[in-house]
Amino acid sequence: MNIDIRPFPRLGWDPLPYEGCIGVVGRVLVREEDFFVAQLRFAEHATIHEHPGDNDTIVVCLEGEGFTSVAGETASLSEGQQARWPKGVAHRLWTTDSTMTTLMVERTPVCQPGGNSGGQRMPADSP
Repeated sequence: MNIDIRPFPRLGWDPLPYEGCIGVVGRVLVREEDFFVAQLRFAEHATIHEHPGDNDTIVVCLEGEGFTSVAGETASLSEGQQARWPKGVAHRLWTTDSTMTTLMVERTPVCQPGGNSGGQRMPADSP
């Protein structure tokens, strides 16, 4: 039996490459056909703009604190808490006067038209 050891698909911390994302860097830890995990670091006054996702997502706050909104409802999010973002529902994540580190976990459908798992995932390759 061989143990399957793999490097992160995207080891480096890079700014999120989406319009409306300010002060957020991330790295892809796992990218499988049906599973995705990324770690994100938010500076003070950072934001990921509001957008709907193509998959159900769990956001785990590992350090610090910030805020999330889902379908227009806002809640604080701090270390040791997790938020759930349903597929197709507009959501946002941001900080004000603190920093925050999160883990984002998506389980994606294996088969989607065109082979695109959609959403605003971080690219696996560093720019």
